[in-house]
Amino acid sequence: MTDHLKELSAVGVSIWLDDLNRPLITSGGLQALIETSSVVGVTTNPSIFAAALSQGDTYVDQIKGLAAEGRNADEAVFALTTQDVRNACDIMLPVYQATDGQDGRVSIEVEPALAHDTARTVAQAKELHAAVDRPNVYIKIPATVEGLPAISQALAEGISVNVTLIFSLDRYRGVMNAFLTGLEQARLAGLDLSQIHSVASFFVSRVDTEVDKRLDALGTDEAAALKGKAGVANARLAYQAYEEVFSTPRWANLEAEGAHKQRPLWASTGVKDPAYKDTMYVVELAAPNTVNTMPTKTMQAVADHGEIAGDQVTGSYDHSRNVLDALERLGVSYADVVAVLEHEGVDKFAASWAELLSDVQVELTRASR
Repeated sequence: MTDHLKELSAVGVSIWLDDLNRPLITSGGLQALIETSSVVGVTTNPSIFAAALSQGDTYVDQIKGLAAEGRNADEAVFALTTQDVRNACDIMLPVYQATDGQDGRVSIEVEPALAHDTARTVAQAKELHAAVDRPNVYIKIPATVEGLPAISQALAEGISVNVTLIFSLDRYRGVMNAFLTGLEQARLAGLDLSQIHSVASFFVSRVDTEVDKRLDALGTDEAAALKGKAGVANARLAYQAYEEVFSTPRWANLEAEGAHKQRPLWASTGVKDPAYKDTMYVVELAAPNTVNTMPTKTMQAVADHGEIAGDQVTGSYDHSRNVLDALERLGVSYADVVAVLEHEGVDKFAASWAELLSDVQVELTRASR
């Protein structure tokens, strides 16, 4: 089953698991995925943690201890999630060492409620980085307007960053600029640039979900013909932007001092519409020096029947631009789509975080009786 995943890795795609829970860590499941499924990294988000803490009694003992210490829900969630990430980092450490820090990474996200607060995002990025205290942790910072300077500041202090919730090409260019600015500031501070890493998480399937909804409302044959095409086209044009930015003299100056490129990471790669191939956001976005973070179900689908046909991105840019142009001609506004998606993305993670806090508070109260 793993041959297709190995083929994907051979194209230059790092396979990361978009899931984390304590049973996966303690049962040896994560180690098995490294050994048998070419998994070289892990991503998390508030929705994943909310789901993990709702499953079984794996966290009961720690919650009892936190309740005895008088911890509130925020403090308890911080302790629970950083412990999971710390332990996953330890499992991933050999991969991190073998890949010179490129892979073997585990991500943990700043609170979604801070997405529009630069100073508090930076403060929590430092707090999370110190609490996990592992060289292979990534701190996830959302690519909001307020998040961009926070990304630069975190990188400037030597914190490796996974930039999340990127939907638009313009914002992605802003993210890459923030990355370069952060490295330039780190260089001025005398930091070793070779120790600072970053990925930029460009969301895929959610673009199709929003665009397809608008195409369905149009109800024409021309609209129907464009369904399921926007997400891949958008991501492929992001890769073009990546190639452009990382071939500039500005980047060359940093690379000469040991800096690593900020790799594109394809996120939200689980197919939402059952009419589409369940491997499309993996197979159709295979390209060198990228990361694809997959939910377990998607990873299993790729392992079982993914048809890996090499690099599917380089050279696809004219076609991809034609797709977005065709959508504009039909009245599907790209600018509006990506704005809606960013707003919804922050709101969805904030709702998951609130649910997580509420659930933990219930458990703390129960443990205190």
